[in-house]
Amino acid sequence: MMKRKCRIWWPRHLSLTTQSHSSTFLFGWFVSSSSSSASVPIEIVVAFSIDEAVFYSIGSDLEGTLHKINKRMPTSLQNRCVLSMLGYCSADSSSNGELLLHRESAEEYRKTSGTPGNSGQHAEQNMSKDRSGHLICGCHKVDGFLEQYKTCTKSNPAQLVCGSYIYINQNLGWIPRLHHIHWGMQVASDLDLHIVIYGTPRFGGHHFYLGSQHLSENAKNISRKPKWVENLSQKKSVLDLDAVILATNCAAAATSFFEEQVSPKRRALWFHCVYMCVTMIWQLLAVCVATIATPVYLILQLFHFLLCYGSDSCIYATFENLFSRTWKNIRVRCCQILYWPVFLHNNDSRSESCVEYAEKASILKHSMWLSVAIDMLFGNLFGVSLLAHADSVCLSIYTITSDITNNWWLISCARLMGNPAGFKLNTELAGVLGTFSLNTIQMWSTIWGSMHFVFMFFLKSLAISGVLFGFTTPASLTVDLITVSTTHVSTLHWLISLLYSRQLQAITALWRLFRGQKWNPLRERLDSYDYTVEQHIVGSLLFTPLLLLLPTTSAFYMSFTIINMTIGFICMLIEVFISVIHATPYTKIFLWLLRPSRFPCGIWFEIFPIESHDMEVVQERIDLRAARSDILVSCLHSYTYNIGELVGPDFRYLHSAVPRSSISSLVYRVFSGRSLPSPLYNLPFVPGAGLPPNMPWMSIPYKEYWILCHDAVFACNPLHAHLKC
Repeated sequence: MMKRKCRIWWPRHLSLTTQSHSSTFLFGWFVSSSSSSASVPIEIVVAFSIDEAVFYSIGSDLEGTLHKINKRMPTSLQNRCVLSMLGYCSADSSSNGELLLHRESAEEYRKTSGTPGNSGQHAEQNMSKDRSGHLICGCHKVDGFLEQYKTCTKSNPAQLVCGSYIYINQNLGWIPRLHHIHWGMQVASDLDLHIVIYGTPRFGGHHFYLGSQHLSENAKNISRKPKWVENLSQKKSVLDLDAVILATNCAAAATSFFEEQVSPKRRALWFHCVYMCVTMIWQLLAVCVATIATPVYLILQLFHFLLCYGSDSCIYATFENLFSRTWKNIRVRCCQILYWPVFLHNNDSRSESCVEYAEKASILKHSMWLSVAIDMLFGNLFGVSLLAHADSVCLSIYTITSDITNNWWLISCARLMGNPAGFKLNTELAGVLGTFSLNTIQMWSTIWGSMHFVFMFFLKSLAISGVLFGFTTPASLTVDLITVSTTHVSTLHWLISLLYSRQLQAITALWRLFRGQKWNPLRERLDSYDYTVEQHIVGSLLFTPLLLLLPTTSAFYMSFTIINMTIGFICMLIEVFISVIHATPYTKIFLWLLRPSRFPCGIWFEIFPIESHDMEVVQERIDLRAARSDILVSCLHSYTYNIGELVGPDFRYLHSAVPRSSISSLVYRVFSGRSLPSPLYNLPFVPGAGLPPNMPWMSIPYKEYWILCHDAVFACNPLHAHLKC
């Protein structure tokens, strides 16, 4: 006959704090399985224990207390299992300890009476039936304690586990040893017991996470799979390990909620004094922050009203087109400044009961304001430094731009009018193109040179925007200023690319004429065509000069393409830097540096071998009948993310920002003379890439906004959060 498997998830603190003379009641979860097969283990998650005196002081309020605690548990856990009393544990020198775990329906259980006896001995012989036909076991340590508690599960049969405490060694401490299980109407005494010792997850410490979602996502990406693999993926697992891990993550909250309901903690007088002082200081801080944030809110609402009022004007549309990136960044930053108290005040009561949910909610809660704070910090450092050295920076930039224009670009255009790199170009065409380019560059340089004071104004605008909106705003403004100041480069590149592409198209069409082919635009293919003699003569007269002038046009085109793409590459680097600043998970990085265990990515079991001398002690503490059961002891541990795996998903968009197809298309456009993507360096503004997603503009009365800011800051009181936990 196959042994019945049972797995008990045992808190580490119970193994270390249990004493030989202690008598406690255990509470936790029975995680039921969809299968009744003996190969499927019975999952029992122990959360906490209470003393016998505390249990009897609760009396009839126990059922209501557990009902209130279950209401505060996550919905997913409530749908799978409920918190209940698992049983009575006694470990003394006379009885070698006894463990009694039970779960029974309120409708099926009625008042029972039994004869107490020694636990684990002749369990089947002591079984009897009362008038209702229910099983009565003689291993009750405390007569009638089941009458004081009735579980509110209506669909599960009676489940009863009887066993004892045994002491293994100093490392493992006390662990439960099962004698037999009453599972429904059956009794299983030959058991395979697996004790999993786990550290109770606590907020700010660690928690458990299966991390199987990544495996399932990878499995879905496989295009061709065997049929048995598909059938296996569709088969529902009978082992509900998700519910077990969820229950372990809720163990600390269940303990805290139970202590809050049963025995509220009495704080010392000094603690109340410290709490009052910290509360007053935090109250003043909340008032100050709300008082500073409200005028900022009013100013932003005023500017938003003025911009909405003048949004139909031509000046507004022109500035929005010229400074599109700056406008997007400022709007996102204004929405972040408006919404920070909303995200900070977001308290989900469900997240308090599960450590995993609480950690994720905390990261989401603090991610926005921390990102804004770091960006504002760098922006203020940049702005203050730029304002202090504005004259020297302006002179340096003016010198660098003048040197690039006069000593590099103008000289390169002049060389193209001669014999660049020993190539003989058409003198007349090179003179026309070079003269036009030189005049355009010289006119643009003269205009910008006469607007030196405007450049100083733009430079100070960069500094002020960094102080007010953070470092990403002057970075976006720099990209827009580079785009505006290099308009002559993009214009010249557009004109020469237009000439170059038309010349290539004409040469290609004339080459098809000589081959007797014609392009069919409807079917997008080459068809045979009989040209006349006159068409061949005209084609020959046009083909020769166009082919001979192509090197001259190509030299100017490649020169302006290199310059334009260099400017675009510089702007693309700035755009990537802006995207990295917005996408960096600062909260995750700081928390990972403090405690990496807060970011688990999987679980693993450490098997503890029981030494021979420990087994002799175990055999002495249990009877021969219970000795037939096998026992396995292991410890539950978590894998943790390294820093690269942690921040990798947040920067995953950078790998797909410039795909290979885009690179090949760009190379084709460059050599064919077609227009390049405008702008070349514009990354996709989607959630998780580039700028954060846009949020709707928030407009509420300033009094409500002040209260919202005050409550958001005051809710972060560390002592207040400590008392809630």
